Amino acid sequence: MRHFIKRRWLVVLLGTATILGVVLGTLWRSAIKRNRSVADEPFQIAGNLYYVGSTGITAFLLTGPQGHVLIDGGYPETAPLIAGSIAKLGFKITDVKALLNTHAHSDHAGGLAALQRASGAELWVSDGDYDVMAAGGRGEAFGLVEVLLFLTGELTFTAPRIDHRFKDGDTIRVGPITLTAHVTAGHTRGCTSWSFPVSDGGRELLAVDICSLSLKPLIPEAYPGIRSDFERSFRVLRSLPADIFLASHTDMFSMPRKLGERADARSPVDPFIDRGGYLGFIDRAEERFRKALADQQR
Repeated sequence: MRHFIKRRWLVVLLGTATILGVVLGTLWRSAIKRNRSVADEPFQIAGNLYYVGSTGITAFLLTGPQGHVLIDGGYPETAPLIAGSIAKLGFKITDVKALLNTHAHSDHAGGLAALQRASGAELWVSDGDYDVMAAGGRGEAFGLVEVLLFLTGELTFTAPRIDHRFKDGDTIRVGPITLTAHVTAGHTRGCTSWSFPVSDGGRELLAVDICSLSLKPLIPEAYPGIRSDFERSFRVLRSLPADIFLASHTDMFSMPRKLGERADARSPVDPFIDRGGYLGFIDRAEERFRKALADQQR
């Protein structure tokens, strides 16, 4: 009898926990979606380079006489905010001719399908991220936290039409705009950092948009070769003579602080010319990688 009562109470507790989890999960997702409806203020960084991202997730617009290039599409919910930011700056979404992506996660690729429909632009995706992008985020190598988020549907998105695939070192051109793809894998198999020249006030500057150096499980490997991919990515990024430091999240390159420094700068672009911050970001990422590898080898 006691055993039956215990089992019944266990069933009740599990049922209550499940209901509570569903309710809390629903409230959490609603809060997340509300947060994603808040647009960042778009602004010119330098020359023909503009920030059009939202909620701390970056998107960059490069404008040109033969069409524009947009790097990253944010979350599914932020696609209209990005399009709105482009319009607020005085440009047309229909003039965007090329969509590029840093990596196939929902916070950077989730809005690409909607932006593609709005602009008619062609999408370029790395060989390494092609399968995940084509599957709308499914098939990615995840850690435990990501697995739980995946089960809620937070990490999937509407798959965009992929028009072109690229490899490391390929260049994408729209009129005079030229971008070079640097596959800096590790965070994803095809994680891509983009470099491109920007002219501002008579200065020729090289901008580098770092994909991400955030870690995934190294032992066992989240995917085969992830450790060697990270090692190579550190080397590749250090080799780039970056002047303007950008990244896929605003906190990675201290964008809020740099915006605040513009008021006292000789030129609005000066706070964003930050090779020291660029190299420091790579150094700190490598330190975390070395420590995580050592801890996981114990």
